[in-house]
Order: sequence, then structure tokens, then C-alpha cells
Amino acid sequence: MLFDPLEIRGVALKNRIVVSPMCQYSSEDGFANEWHFVHLGSRAVGGAALVFTEASAVTPEGRISPQDLGIWKDEHVAELSRIARFVEAQGAVAGMQLAHRDGRPPPSVPGRETASSVSRKAAFDRSSPRARRPSVPTIQPRKSWTARASPAS
Repeated sequence: MLFDPLEIRGVALKNRIVVSPMCQYSSEDGFANEWHFVHLGSRAVGGAALVFTEASAVTPEGRISPQDLGIWKDEHVAELSRIARFVEAQGAVAGMQLAHRDGRPPPSVPGRETASSVSRKAAFDRSSPRARRPSVPTIQPRKSWTARASPAS
């Protein structure tokens, strides 16, 4: 069963092995680099049918950490496309997890400073102004972020 083909919403996978998104904390200004090429490409070479990038921020403010992969600049697309072409040349499907942090503080990355001065406790405190339900003005931009990411594949 693990090695049987699978189709999901018209996307044909050669087997059921999926590489889930894993934060790599290896980008500078959101750009993919050789680390991402090797990390993602080697999973495709190893036989995975679907290989996801790490959470890729749709805005610089939405990064989980300053070292996150991004898709907010047109310049980000070239290297991501190169990686996707390589992954697809191995018979796998390239996927991307879109992300936006929404004001929660980033996780601590060993040996690296975080971008947030907001304490973790305050971020998850329901009485905090940051712990609010999304409103129409905050949801509306997300539609354009998702639409912008679609043609990048």
C-alpha cells in the first residue's frame, strides 16, 4: 500500500511517501539556497512522491523566524523554481506550505536571535490584544497572498 500510486485532487503521486514541511532556518531574506536544493532534492532522489518546502512566508513580517523561506519577492521564485524542476525530474511532486505567523513570537532557534520582543506567554494569553479573532481587514490580504503564490509553481 505504501508504494501504491495515489491521486489527490488530480495530482498523481507515484507512491504514498510524502516529505512533510520541516523548518530549516537556512534562508537569508527569504531566499532558498543550495541547502534547500540538496535537502529537498535528496528526498526526491530517495523516492518520495511529494516533497514539501518548509513553511514559506508570504510576507516578511509573517516569518516564523528571520531565517525562514519566503515567497514575498518576485526574486524568490527563480531558486524555488530550480528546486521544483529538479524534484519533478526525479518523478516527485514539489509542494509548498504557505505561512503567516500572525503576531505570535517566533520559536527560539538555538544560537540565533529571534525577531520578536513579545513574550511567548503574552502571545497566547486570550486577554492579550494579539490574541484576537481575525477580522475582515486581516483576512482580505491573505487571499491575495495565496493567489500570488499559485503562479510561482
